[in-house]
Amino acid sequence: MSKRIEKVNVLIKKELSLILLKEVDFSKNALVTITRVEAAPNLSEVKIYVSTMPDNQTDKVHEILKRRVYDIQQCLNKRLKMRPIPKIEFKKEEKTKQADRVEGLLEQLKKE
Repeated sequence: MSKRIEKVNVLIKKELSLILLKEVDFSKNALVTITRVEAAPNLSEVKIYVSTMPDNQTDKVHEILKRRVYDIQQCLNKRLKMRPIPKIEFKKEEKTKQADRVEGLLEQLKKE
């Protein structure tokens, strides 16, 4: 991955975190975290991986993000001074669930 792509990933993660905090109204008992950002090499699109706590809020949060993706994209377009600005796509973060499962298995092994 090039240095430029890495910098773009960090910048988009920072700006989207602020946008989600200020512009999107999630449930009061849902903690939404951007875990990673992966921009395409040509910067045409960017995948935003989102983790939600508790897990039973995940579908609701992703429904809100799908509904508001256009508004979020417009806010991002206004904030960034770069061109092209990648099209955003929200994804559910699966790696945190996998890590939790592995951690649980390790705890079981310690007990045995």
